[in-house]
Amino acid sequence: MASRRAEHTNVCGVTAAIAVIDGKWKTSVLWLLESGPHRPAELRRRLPGLTEKVLTQALREMEADGLVHREVHDVLPLKTVYSLTPFGRELSEALAPLSDWGHRRLDGLAAS
Repeated sequence: MASRRAEHTNVCGVTAAIAVIDGKWKTSVLWLLESGPHRPAELRRRLPGLTEKVLTQALREMEADGLVHREVHDVLPLKTVYSLTPFGRELSEALAPLSDWGHRRLDGLAAS
């Protein structure tokens, strides 16, 4: 699990934060969950190229890191829904300025 690399208290705070969003898909999943709960199939449909295996791994890691909540509804077939925890929402809000910076950078590159 990526976050295990940054559990020591003497590590840089940015390193600790990046450890929980490390990987290609976690920030995209976090962004989609900002709009509300989603089932795994919905997340896969909205993120072309994301395999079921990688999504499952990312969601498990994000759940272990306290970013997402997994709720299983006892119906047939089983219905699993993921949503952001308060901690995940806090991280999402903290990443908003970084997202804004990234969009400004992309705009600047396009203008060059």
